[in-house]
Parts: sequence; structure tokens; C-alpha cells
Amino acid sequence: MRHSRILAALGAAVAVLLAGCGGTAEAPAPAEPGTSGAFPATVEHKYGTTTIPAPPQRVVTIGYQEHDFVYALGVQPVGVRWWYGPQDDVIHPWAEDAAAGSDPEILVMDTVDLERVAALDPDLILGVYSGITEGEYQQLSRIAPTVTQSGDHVDYGSPWQETTRLIGQALGRGAEAERLVTDLEARFAAIRSANPQLAGRSVVVAAFGPENIGVFASEDPRSRFFTELGLTVPAEIDALAGEQFYATLSFEQTSMLDRDVLIWDQLSFTPGGRATVEQNQLVQQLAVSREARSIFLEGDVEAAFGWNTVLSIPYALDAIEPELARVTG
Repeated sequence: MRHSRILAALGAAVAVLLAGCGGTAEAPAPAEPGTSGAFPATVEHKYGTTTIPAPPQRVVTIGYQEHDFVYALGVQPVGVRWWYGPQDDVIHPWAEDAAAGSDPEILVMDTVDLERVAALDPDLILGVYSGITEGEYQQLSRIAPTVTQSGDHVDYGSPWQETTRLIGQALGRGAEAERLVTDLEARFAAIRSANPQLAGRSVVVAAFGPENIGVFASEDPRSRFFTELGLTVPAEIDALAGEQFYATLSFEQTSMLDRDVLIWDQLSFTPGGRATVEQNQLVQQLAVSREARSIFLEGDVEAAFGWNTVLSIPYALDAIEPELARVTG
């Protein structure tokens, strides 16, 4: 099942969890002097090995959020895939500076539209956060060298560090990618140091729907965000998720949310938003609710948290760090 369909299904099942011809964008920035020696670049991933013969000039991202990584590495893609939010704007507040006025073709597509991708005449296709099948990979590779995620994680489960490095390798900007990883890991380390009380605390990231509740497994980037801060995801959640990045709880299982910290995500997809969650009697009965140890992610913070990129994570940390200090202090 596609990520957008999963999110739509979780939007239907949990009612909240997500969701032309040639491009008109300007050509992306050429590789910086000194990076041409990185080519040909060879990238290993889930479906084999991809060779990029020369610095790519027309990058298309079919993963839902990896244009952020491309912008962070100083390249402007000619086409990017829409995820959620306004369909005419895929550059969010945290990425505006890095995007520097970029105006890519926006690909609104539930499944990969090969014709639209081919019409952009790409010389590199990035599908790390796309969940493409091996068959789709083979079809896309006939258009241009294509890179997807490694096989070490469930679909949509690649850590941001791995995504940054993999895309950096494909773009011939490995050194820049490593600097991005080092800098952001230092930010996480600083927060852990400033908040030692977070170590070992249990956390669940949840999304509320009319029929059930979605929860994210430890392999999902949203849960990784908190485990990098020292918290832990309950083993029961991972057991329910199995080989997927999420699981659903019936309302009879609401007690599984009663942990040290409860994160309510995807409130923009919950009819009634935060008020709907807070007014639910089963949620109100939880100790984590009664003791005000819940954090509600809304607006741009919700989006930045869900995006989980080297550009969006600092934006999310700015808002979430003081909330974590409040509920665990």
C-alpha cells in the first residue's frame, strides 16, 4: 500500500494520519567546484546499485519530503512530489531560506505517474521516502538513474541521517551531507544533556480517529525523533506494528497510550482537532492525560515534526523541547 494511501487509510481508518508536460522550473544549481570528482557516484539501496555518471542537473524527487534534503544540500530540484498542505506550495517555512526562490513542478499523484516524471527530463530520480515497489523502480530507472531507501528499514522508516547521507552521495555532496548530520546530531545531544530526565522515559506518538487510534512504531521517523532525545517506544507498540511503520488501536486498547509522555500528532486531520481528543472520555481517564503529560502538535509544528528532515527537525525541536521539559520536569 502506498504511503499516501496508508495515510489516507489511516485518515479513513484512524481519520487523521495523512495523507502536464515538461517542467517549468529553472535548472537546479550546478555542482560546486571540487565536487565533480565524486562522479560517477555509486549508491547502494533496497533494489540494488545505482550509478550517477555526472553531477545531476535535473533532479526529480518522488519521495514525499526529500526535496527538503536536496535544498539543504544546495540543489534546486525541477520536480517534487506533493504530500499535504496547499497543493500549489511544497516549500514550508523551515525550508524557505534553503530553497532560495525555487519554483519546481509540483507532482500531485497518489501513485507514481511515469509520464509526468519522464516529461521533466530528469537525470536523477530520488524516491527514498516513497515506498516504491521493485517494479516501479525498474520502470523509473529506464527514465533516469533512480535511488530509493536502503533495505535495512521498513518502508518510510529510514532515519534522517541515512537519508541525508544517501542523497548527499547521489548529488556528489557527501561532505556537505556529513556536516548537516553532525550539526543536527549535536543539537539532539545538547537537548539530551540539558534534559537528563528524558532518558528512559516511555513515549507514544498517536493520532486520533473516529473509529480507532493510530500509533507510530519505533522504526517510524516520528518516534525516532523522541528516541534520539533519550525516550523509549514501548515494545508492545512495535509488536503490534510488525513490519509496518504504524499500528492501530481500538478504543478498547486506549490504555496502551498511558505512558510517561503521550504525543498527539496529525491533529489537523482530526475533525474538531485538539478539542476532540481532550473531550474523549477514554482519553480523559488516562493518567497521562490527568497529569498533563500530553503534548499536542499543531500547525506548522505538526507539519515540521511529520516532515522529519534536516531542515524541519530544528524547527520542530524549537517548539517541542520546552514542552518535553514541562511534562517531564
